Amino acid sequence: MAVKHLEVERKYDAEPEYAVPDLAGLPGVTGVSAPETHHLVATYFDTDDLRLAAHGITLRRRRGGADAGWHLKIPAGPDSKNELRAPLGRAQVVPARLASLVAAYTRGKELAPVAMLETSRTVVRLLGEDGEELAEIADDAVTGRVVADDAAGQSWREIEVELAAGDAALLKAAGKRLIKAGARKAESSSKLGRVLNGSIQRTAPAESKDTAGDAVVGYLREQVTAILKWDPKVRLAEDDAVHQMRVATRRIRSALQSYRAILDRRHTDALRVELKWLADELGEVRDLEVLRMRFTERLEEIGENPSQSWLTEIGRQEAAAYRRLNVTLKQPRYFALLDSLEALVTDPPLTDRAGRKATKELPGLVMRMWKKLARAYDEIVSSDDPEIARHEMRKAGKRARYAADLARPVLGKPAMETSKRAKQVQEVLGGYQDGVIAMEHLKAALSRTSDTSEAFTLGVLYGVEQCEAKATIATLAETWKNTPKPSF
Repeated sequence: MAVKHLEVERKYDAEPEYAVPDLAGLPGVTGVSAPETHHLVATYFDTDDLRLAAHGITLRRRRGGADAGWHLKIPAGPDSKNELRAPLGRAQVVPARLASLVAAYTRGKELAPVAMLETSRTVVRLLGEDGEELAEIADDAVTGRVVADDAAGQSWREIEVELAAGDAALLKAAGKRLIKAGARKAESSSKLGRVLNGSIQRTAPAESKDTAGDAVVGYLREQVTAILKWDPKVRLAEDDAVHQMRVATRRIRSALQSYRAILDRRHTDALRVELKWLADELGEVRDLEVLRMRFTERLEEIGENPSQSWLTEIGRQEAAAYRRLNVTLKQPRYFALLDSLEALVTDPPLTDRAGRKATKELPGLVMRMWKKLARAYDEIVSSDDPEIARHEMRKAGKRARYAADLARPVLGKPAMETSKRAKQVQEVLGGYQDGVIAMEHLKAALSRTSDTSEAFTLGVLYGVEQCEAKATIATLAETWKNTPKPSF
């Protein structure tokens, strides 16, 4: 089983003759441990086109030191990476769990050795009160080579500062002291990146958002990045991961509809179908997750024990849905969708209108979605089936919100206000819809139970949900009345 660890560190380059300064007296540091020396040998694995390295991910098998084994490092923010570890195992066989966590990047391609690094590491630990380890300073003499390259390897020296129980102030102060003694900020954020150097094909950041096409493709690129970011977290069943991945999926699908004037729908309609498929697969888990959390909170509010058979059954259904989702995320259909999404942002099917100024083109497209939202509200009043009309308005509110969010970097405050107004409407209708779904589950559970105590509790919860749903929908007219039409 993989063990997760958040790694927060900074790296510095140093000359061979560099002397690591005295690090006593740094914030919170009351002592420095005696130095320890380790010999580390690491083999780095990637696809032949270095897909992991292109996204800042490293996968290695390292011998030597206190943490020998397999290490998978995925970026988690400035100066930090989520590191997952597994035992050494077999030399050329990547642990299945780690391989699955990068499947969204490898998409069926083989993981094989791409680089070898040998490091002579001298470590000292910065200690706080009671001997608590605040940070580790690693002085590394490194030799690295590319596996497929016959050229001689390269050697360099670097200093790593990795936090343990210390804080960002200590990380910054240690770096300043190292630099003052002659070190400099590292040229690369990873040893592997330094060895592979120009072989890594990274996506160049967008240089401009002047045109409508720039704005739309830039937004889509952010959402595709989000799907890839949340994929391994979904596989690990981390909190909120399914929700966030589903939101990114829905945002892309919504943009393809709202901005059809910018992206040729002959090329994107089939992609929208696949995005709906993925959102539905994620939705099965998310809906059960929301119900479980909602009912647990409700039971606590009324002073009932959450350990009830019907709620346990929802938990079992959620676990089964997670298993099905993990199967889905291994399917060629999912990998093909990811390929299509990357193609969408690297070679977008732009229309003639994509070349127009974003400040001129986007306001009309956002307003088009707002007008659809207004028409959806009118439909509720005249519809023979208000339930369906409310559902359609909720979807229209989401599209208007997402359309405005896309335009925010270009249009600024007016787009932000439009998004905020659409969100308010969406949340009213979403709260009502959540209540309706909750009542359906409670009614079904009530029909199955033979326990009178549980039946009473289910009835109480049904009444709570019913009252709240009615109160929520009663606020829709007032909310819409107080939602002014956007102006750009």
